[in-house]
Amino acid sequence: MNVTVHNKLVSFIWSIADDCLRDVYVRGKYRDVILPMVVLRRLDVLLEERKQEVMDEVQFQKEEMELTEFDDTALQAASGYVFYNTSKWTLKH
Repeated sequence: MNVTVHNKLVSFIWSIADDCLRDVYVRGKYRDVILPMVVLRRLDVLLEERKQEVMDEVQFQKEEMELTEFDDTALQAASGYVFYNTSKWTLKH
């Protein structure tokens, strides 16, 4: 990513912050909201590709195996990472 693209992206993010966070947070505290949301979205992007496989595994464990607590190993295998998201919600939209 070159400097011009990077600067445009940074300006875009801060313009969203100004539009959405104005009067909710003090301007100097935007980073307390923006940074965690950026990190969460990046993790969400990693999990997006195999989201359906994780959800299928959750359904299998609930309905077929009748588990009350999820088997972490199977869900980690389904996600391809040591973490996974079992929520139907994403940060995509």
